[in-house]
Amino acid sequence: ECYVQNTAREYAKIYAAEAEPLEGFGEVPEIIPIFLVHRPANNIPYATVEEELIGEFVKYSVRDGKEINFLRRDSEAGQKCCTFQHWVYEKTNGSLLVTDLQGVGMKLTDVGIATLAKGYKGFKGNCSISFIEQFRALHQCNKYCEMMGLKSLRTAHQKQRKVASLKSKTLTGSSTAKKAAPKKAREPRDFISSEH
Repeated sequence: ECYVQNTAREYAKIYAAEAEPLEGFGEVPEIIPIFLVHRPANNIPYATVEEELIGEFVKYSVRDGKEINFLRRDSEAGQKCCTFQHWVYEKTNGSLLVTDLQGVGMKLTDVGIATLAKGYKGFKGNCSISFIEQFRALHQCNKYCEMMGLKSLRTAHQKQRKVASLKSKTLTGSSTAKKAAPKKAREPRDFISSEH
């Protein structure tokens, strides 16, 4: 828990350093630190400690990346959290996503990280890889994404689907042509390879 949140905190610091100087960007979300405390005399010898957040606690994203929360989509904090996710996704070439963003205002806690199956630079997240796929499919850029100069995921995702669709049609068309050919024209080797 500490490792995940403090790793996400480091990404948030870099994001803040890039976003704060931009004209009109304003305040940037901060992931608060979390510490592991050893209490040997206690029945539960380890505990985590973090700053108490006072105010309305809001989930700006859920662990599976679905963008269903209006406070996330419509509030300044929600849009900036969304941009932070997009920024991390782009910086890591789609290998890592900070998710489960929640907190009070711009102060966030109890975040999650999804990575590709092999991890990212030796780090493995605590959320499923499917969260990355869902984010890529559902994310809608906002004005803060534009201010940061982030590339639209919608366009990239649609292009990938179009290419996959064209490849599928080409393969289907070529296998149909082979099936229509007379059996005498085929050699056994061609028949075997077309089955696989």
